[in-house]
Amino acid sequence: MSEFSNVTVVREANVYFGGKVVSRTVQFADGSKKTLGFMQAGDYTFDTGAAEIMELLGGSWDILLPGETEFKTYAVGSSFEVPANSKFSLKVGPEGADYCCAYLS
Repeated sequence: MSEFSNVTVVREANVYFGGKVVSRTVQFADGSKKTLGFMQAGDYTFDTGAAEIMELLGGSWDILLPGETEFKTYAVGSSFEVPANSKFSLKVGPEGADYCCAYLS
C-alpha cells in the first residue's frame, strides 16, 4: 500500500538517537497505528512494548531479531515481525532506511 486514506497524523515527531531516527505516528479509524520514519546510517537497538511489523520502504538494513545470533539483510519491500516486550538491533546502510512500523495489538 503506497498511501493511507482517512487517517490522523500526529504533528509532533518521535525523535530517537539524537535525531538520527525520526518518525511520525499515523492513527487509523479502527484504533490501530503505524509510524512512518527515516533512520540515518548507523547501529541502533530498540525496545518494543507492543509487537511490531517493520517494513523497509527504501535504503538498506541488517536486522538482529530476538533469539537470533546473526544479523540478516532485508531487501526493500520486505518486512519482519518483532515480539512484544523484546529488543532488536539494526545496522542501517549508508543511504539510510525509509520504513513503516505497524503496531500489533
